[in-house]
Amino acid sequence: MRAVTVSAYGAEPELVQLPKPEPGEGEIVVKVEYAALNPADWRAAAGAADPSSAEAAFPLVIGTDFAGRVDVVGPGDNRFRVGDAVFGLAVGPVHAGSYAEYVSVHQDGPVALVPGGLALRSAAALPTAGTAAAQVLAISGVRPGGSLLVVGAAGGVGSRLTRLAAARGIEVIAVVRGDERRRMGDLGARTTVDATAAEVTEAVRGARPEGVDGVADLVSDTADDFARHAALARPGAVAVATRPGASPGALPGGVEGVAYRMQPSAALLEALATAAAEGLLEVPFDAELPLEKAPDALAQNRAGGARGKTVFALRGV
Repeated sequence: MRAVTVSAYGAEPELVQLPKPEPGEGEIVVKVEYAALNPADWRAAAGAADPSSAEAAFPLVIGTDFAGRVDVVGPGDNRFRVGDAVFGLAVGPVHAGSYAEYVSVHQDGPVALVPGGLALRSAAALPTAGTAAAQVLAISGVRPGGSLLVVGAAGGVGSRLTRLAAARGIEVIAVVRGDERRRMGDLGARTTVDATAAEVTEAVRGARPEGVDGVADLVSDTADDFARHAALARPGAVAVATRPGASPGALPGGVEGVAYRMQPSAALLEALATAAAEGLLEVPFDAELPLEKAPDALAQNRAGGARGKTVFALRGV
């Protein structure tokens, strides 16, 4: 099968041929039709994966998010059948990524059926960004009628977080780079701050002088930058950091800092897919590319500026 791999941490991604995976007991092999790009993909390929994860086996297949159809069912009882449309996260052995024609996952892992009315392409774009958005919103503790500052709102996680929060009656203040007022407004943001044209602290204080009720910082790579955004929250609020470098540490003003760690589940994927199928969760796309374009797409994503999901199409191969 074709797969995009790295031969060592930090090596350049390349398209190679690998054996098709064989399912173990309780596993399924999925013929991938779409794989979605996430910033975590190139970070993992560079060696920035969770240090608690197992030692990588090279060549390491890049990618996490996928959607496709069950091709083979492993030994033993299984909740899936050949031909089922499924989507999820490849979070088993660290070398079993989703940028490949086939991926093997366990039935008890974060994998779910694609509901009727939801395209496989849209399903592939949901797992990482959708899970992160839903869990960050829950961790923030902001309730309907409250306010949430989303720093980095234009990206995949930020777009979904803005939509989910607004749908729950939460006032979203979206911090972006560039003129995204119309798009963020369509997603439900009450206020949009262009960090390239305005001083963020002043703009947010102008919108919420008493402080916001929660902060979701999706972009800060340092503790200092995170603390600066957290300082815009009221005392007792929660500020969530999603980047590994933004260690919350001690925050001023009685704000609680939380370092986000994704905890995917099949149940949450099912809820996200249902919301997307019903039109309650927008899945914005930036590009659809063939698998061989993945190395270039990873480099472009690393440079920044994405305004939606990039997916790699493998259907028909």
